[in-house]
Amino acid sequence: MGAALAVSACSGPFSALDPAGPAARDLAAVWWVMIAGSAVILSGVLGLIGYAFLNRDGLRDVPDRVWLIGGGVGFPMVVLTALLAWALPTGESMTGARGEVYEVQAEAYQWGWRFSYPDGAPGETGSKAGVLYIPAGEPVDVAVTAVDVIHAFWIPRLAGKIDAIPGQTTHLRIQADEPGEYRGQCAEFCGLGHAGMNFMVVAYAPGDTGAAGEGDER
Repeated sequence: MGAALAVSACSGPFSALDPAGPAARDLAAVWWVMIAGSAVILSGVLGLIGYAFLNRDGLRDVPDRVWLIGGGVGFPMVVLTALLAWALPTGESMTGARGEVYEVQAEAYQWGWRFSYPDGAPGETGSKAGVLYIPAGEPVDVAVTAVDVIHAFWIPRLAGKIDAIPGQTTHLRIQADEPGEYRGQCAEFCGLGHAGMNFMVVAYAPGDTGAAGEGDER
């Protein structure tokens, strides 16, 4: 029952463990590997503690240097190096700005988001403020910047977070597997209105030029 409750809590519009795109799936895989590894390490530590209580003389013959160097330095370095080597390509794959990919611009301000698109792109005519329109099933590079303070661009079900920095442009590659709506938000405290600084991502079917709606203000 506890496992069922824990798994059911992994869904929802702001859950990074309910991925709807390749980048989010890669991040979720990293998270699951980390939590599984943490459980194994915790079990080992608890096992040693239990053994020490049950057999007080059983570990006294192990030199202190083994615990300090092997357990305190060597083991963490091996684990963290392996995790870093595996996770770095995942992060690199989300930085965008590589190759010919459809690109949109996201500009953060206190406290909202403005999005702009290439001229003549399908589906964006008359789009709403605070709503990002992207084609489903295709990679999209989001060029992110800010006009005042540092914000963070985050769509939990599509990709990881990236900072929106005044005077700089960072890139994040996202992709939605299926048409639908996905919630996004600022993930960096940026002032009193931070809690309401969210936005919506609408993934439309390629070729659906009316996806953005009609008569709405961009």
